[in-house]
Amino acid sequence: MPLKRHEKDAIRFLLNHLLYGMFGGVLFGGLLLYLDIGHLRTMALRSDDGILPIVLLFFGLIVTFGGIGMAAGVMGQAEDRN
Repeated sequence: MPLKRHEKDAIRFLLNHLLYGMFGGVLFGGLLLYLDIGHLRTMALRSDDGILPIVLLFFGLIVTFGGIGMAAGVMGQAEDRN
């Protein structure tokens, strides 16, 4: 069953905001590691678990920032009627 035009537009809108949020999460994670805030980079690179701590950090940030991006896009559509 093909999607209607407004359904495609809604999906495109959400995916667009999801990608912006994911980019923000990757950027934030990259800056955390680059600036070594809280010695995260140092601890992650010295860990016996290899790359796992960095993967988990970026996974959490991508999911969180992606959700925030979509939520901001949806809430930005509201009209203030007061």
